[in-house]
Amino acid sequence: WILIDRSGKHFDSILCYLRDGTVVLPKGYQAVQELLAEAKYYLIQGLVELCQNCLQGNKEQAMCVMVTSIKEEERLIQSSTKPVVKMVYNRSNNKYSYTSNSDDNLLKNIELFDKLSLNFNGRILFIRNVIGDEICCWSFYGQGRKLAEVCCTSIVYATEKKQTKVEFPEARIYEETLNALLYEMMPFPNHSLLEATLQSHTDRGSHSEEEEGPSGTELRERVRRIHVKRYSTYDDRPLGL
Repeated sequence: WILIDRSGKHFDSILCYLRDGTVVLPKGYQAVQELLAEAKYYLIQGLVELCQNCLQGNKEQAMCVMVTSIKEEERLIQSSTKPVVKMVYNRSNNKYSYTSNSDDNLLKNIELFDKLSLNFNGRILFIRNVIGDEICCWSFYGQGRKLAEVCCTSIVYATEKKQTKVEFPEARIYEETLNALLYEMMPFPNHSLLEATLQSHTDRGSHSEEEEGPSGTELRERVRRIHVKRYSTYDDRPLGL
């Protein structure tokens, strides 16, 4: 008996390479790194080189942009031909103490930003802002316009003192990221996707007469209003708070 003390997560890729001499690499930088570690353990030099070449190619492309000024941020957003996802992260911008789970949620937001920048690299421009006024806030842009904003902080009261609470609305962030892809390399959003979004919105009883127009301009405005309404129901907070 030979005991192989390794995770079976990527073992199917190992077997495929041994059988066929080639394999489709997993998506994501982290997954390829994991497969590379397994290939080194099993001494499969061909697979090692395949993973290393893939990782080297990913390193040559910027995953996200770090901005240090408002003008730089505005220039990037206005000149980008891709949708933009921006995360403002400034932990020191806080008057009060944090709740017990806030630090963990801050880290989860940062990890999700890194994960999305890997998964949608080349399709979305990711901007990280560390000098903004918000503690943790996501913004989503298409064709130079803000589509939606997800603020992850709120003030709560505990034992006669105020505390800052940081949340991790993962599903909401994923939803807005996917909605931003409607603006990917198109003069205006895809009609079929817009109609699906509109239908979902109409089913909730939020239909208005001004949304009936068929022109491209009105379709773009329709998406903007849908996002604003969706945001206004998030913890019943106004934009930016």
